[in-house]
Amino acid sequence: MAKANRVIYPGTFDPITNGHQDLVERAASLFDDVVVAIAENPKKNPTFSLEERVGLAEQATSHLPNVSVVGFNILLADFVIAQGGNIILRGLRAVSDFEYEFQLANMNRQLAPQLESLFLTPSEHLSYISASLVREISSLGGDISKFVNPAVADALAQKHQS
Repeated sequence: MAKANRVIYPGTFDPITNGHQDLVERAASLFDDVVVAIAENPKKNPTFSLEERVGLAEQATSHLPNVSVVGFNILLADFVIAQGGNIILRGLRAVSDFEYEFQLANMNRQLAPQLESLFLTPSEHLSYISASLVREISSLGGDISKFVNPAVADALAQKHQS
């Protein structure tokens, strides 16, 4: 009998992009349950509140029945265990991401040896998208519609009007 796997995809998701959504969709086809885990992460001074980021991620993933979105503000390893997860999913856009992600995976292995880290790369046509670039383009009045869900584009436009 196959073991049920619950994968946790953590990040700040400020905001969730089409690159993130691509990874969630692919993970949803590979695993029984996917939890998009949105870190509060006040040190990054996010544009959107935790509640706003959770809401936007819920809208972007609402078509996926085995995906849920949860905010968190505790140690990731503890959160994954509390959620009944056994895999931490991380995205790698470029080789430059690898060193940091490798360090995180090894630290998480020390904190919770029962957890596995898994890396996915986004589809090639989405690999250049980052939330920080999307925020910058939006703040300068650029069109971000091909990088994010329409709800995210609207929310960013409203943020920059105020």
